[in-house]
Amino acid sequence: MAYAATAGEMNTAVPAAPGVLALQRAMVWLVGASGAIVFIEPSPYEIATLLAAVVFFATGLRLKLVLMPLVLMLVLLNVGYTISAIPLFDKPAVVTWIATSWYMAVTVLFFAMVISEDTTARLDMLRRGLVVGALVASLLAIAGYFHLIPGGNDLLTLYGRARGTFKDPNVLGAFLILPALFALQSVVSDKFGKAFRNVIAFGIMSLAILLAFSRAAWGGLVLTSGFMLALMVLTSRTNAQRSRIIIMAIVAAVLGLALIAVLLSFDATAEMFKQRASFDQSYDEGRFGRFGRHILGAEMALDLPFGIGPLQFHRFFPEDTHNSYLNAFMSGGWLSGVCYPALVFTTVIMGFRHIFVRVPWQRAYLAVFAAFLGTVGENFVIDTDHWRHFWMMLGAMWGMIAAAQAYKIRAVEDACPISPP
Repeated sequence: MAYAATAGEMNTAVPAAPGVLALQRAMVWLVGASGAIVFIEPSPYEIATLLAAVVFFATGLRLKLVLMPLVLMLVLLNVGYTISAIPLFDKPAVVTWIATSWYMAVTVLFFAMVISEDTTARLDMLRRGLVVGALVASLLAIAGYFHLIPGGNDLLTLYGRARGTFKDPNVLGAFLILPALFALQSVVSDKFGKAFRNVIAFGIMSLAILLAFSRAAWGGLVLTSGFMLALMVLTSRTNAQRSRIIIMAIVAAVLGLALIAVLLSFDATAEMFKQRASFDQSYDEGRFGRFGRHILGAEMALDLPFGIGPLQFHRFFPEDTHNSYLNAFMSGGWLSGVCYPALVFTTVIMGFRHIFVRVPWQRAYLAVFAAFLGTVGENFVIDTDHWRHFWMMLGAMWGMIAAAQAYKIRAVEDACPISPP
């Protein structure tokens, strides 16, 4: 697959042979596709990411100055976790949790460095890989839910909910949102043939999200889709583009409602939908329910500078925190508790500042930012600390922001060349 090596698409300060570029882009695709298969450990995602890191470091990868705040916040976050876990190092599960957290931090930096160069091409390969992986996970989830694979029900579902190639239906639903947004972008903006293929892809992924019966994923898909489409309308260059986006969004919404109506005609699906759509779940209510635990945990955090250590919250309460910001305080004390929201919301603020920057990868940027923002909101009601796709999006955001800053500088230099004396 050929990409023009324009000033806006790759960093000309790091020239690479066509074969090297092709290999690098192929590794990005592989990492994206493997991100959908994580029900075994080590997962294909870990193996693909490690292999990609070896390839990129061997063929050229730079740490830019603009990424240093990211490095600092990631290090401080995990130092806090590690210090709080020192009394618990005799517990293998805690040691594994700490190692995983450091690994996630490394993947963030890796994605930031990778996406900051050859940005348009690498983002496109990441998009393609994510969509392929998401379709595989979605089709298996749907097949498992409807008992289309002999013996697949136990492997591909959990408690009557589709989980596909994930351990948890909630994580399946959350992962599928970004690939679904990529597909939706094609539906509302590409030519008929490509748009029609993505209508099918979007329908498959939406169906899998629905059958995962994750309330956060349901809301996340609707809200992030609406947010992304609104940004696409605002950043469109012509009225024709805006009109098409609006019309196709309305058509997609109507088709989505029709799909839900068909599914609700099945008694088992309707009963599960009714149960999961309820806002009075037993584990959400009461003093020790989800939101009660948030209040009690916050009060504890104020009195514990070093927290209680990773995986210890259930010793004090019936269930885990189900709040990533609170979990940072409880697992890593005040240091991690301050650094985690600082890392997340610094990325959000910088993300908003770059929405209207006219870069060649602006369309992909809007999808990643919308999906990332949705996960940031989801952090308030669920533990996303080790969700691989969350850290992938975080790294991609910093990489795109770094690339956008470099792109603006080059644009100014090209517009106002300095004449030699």
